[in-house]
Amino acid sequence: MFKTKNGFIQTVTGQIDPQQMGITLSHEHCLIDNTAVFTESDNDYIKQLAKEPITVENAGFFRYHLLNNKSNLLLDDEKLAIYELSKFKARGGQTIADASIDDLGRDPTVLKNISLKTGLNIIMGSGYYVETPKLLQKLKDASAEMIADEIINDICKGVGTTEVHAGFIGEIGCSWPLTKLERTVLKGAAIAQKKTGAGLQVHPGRNPRAPFEILSILEQSGADIEKTAICHIERTIDSDETLLELASTGCYLEYDLIGFEGYYPEDFALVNLPNDAARIDQFKKLIDNGFAAKILASYDICYKCRYSTYGGHGYAHLLDNFVPSMRKRGIEEGNIEKILISNPSRFFTMSC
Repeated sequence: MFKTKNGFIQTVTGQIDPQQMGITLSHEHCLIDNTAVFTESDNDYIKQLAKEPITVENAGFFRYHLLNNKSNLLLDDEKLAIYELSKFKARGGQTIADASIDDLGRDPTVLKNISLKTGLNIIMGSGYYVETPKLLQKLKDASAEMIADEIINDICKGVGTTEVHAGFIGEIGCSWPLTKLERTVLKGAAIAQKKTGAGLQVHPGRNPRAPFEILSILEQSGADIEKTAICHIERTIDSDETLLELASTGCYLEYDLIGFEGYYPEDFALVNLPNDAARIDQFKKLIDNGFAAKILASYDICYKCRYSTYGGHGYAHLLDNFVPSMRKRGIEEGNIEKILISNPSRFFTMSC
């Protein structure tokens, strides 16, 4: 890896200068296989619908029954991904961070192809998601050091034989409460971050105290909290007091469900979600308290029903709707630039 005065960003097509990042979606899934979390409903009507592919006609239903249709949980159409992501590019977007790691169907070669065909910079993640029986079997004898070595290899040498390099760590998946394996993976991620200087993204369990436990484990394992992002803030933190407490740790606060409004259904214990206006209010709260440099923004599109093809908001929503609303609600251009460009550029910059 080369070094520049300002460090570098590792994309799937090679290293770029941080100034080439431009407008960035900090947490996406160009492709993902999340069918491991498919949940069969007890409702006969939903059982029947679950057998159908996602269409414009049923996508609205499955926005409120996210886990009850395997088709909704599988984004594996490269051509469709290119079509959807190109809308972000057409509106001025330049970079996508893809958080689909090994156990979420990561395909480095396809990601490189998507990058070349869309003209988008794509930064690929490395690590492991939440514990499943399959993952537990795969990593049953793994130590934190072994996991760290695998992540370091993905970043420094490339994934497998592809020679396509990961550019950040994550999204590392955590449940609530944490499992033993998830603690081991967190420790491995911390070791790898210390070695590579890569940004680290963590998917917290669905409890307001989960991020604090995660950060404590990471810090004790040598991680740089200033280069760590807690994902899904808007479905995790339930009060301004807790939000500011978390911000004061120095971590990045990743609002990556923009456009997803209402609530997570019963499968997710009815976790409430703010609408976009409320997200912007939280941005203002953070900005007013001196944390503008720690906000990241994205969609975390991992369900078909959120694609524009199926009537969802799609990848252009941030620039078409969210940013104009930020301006109307009083967020200054300098802070918008931080959230969309300079914050992600700093987070994803490596200097190893």
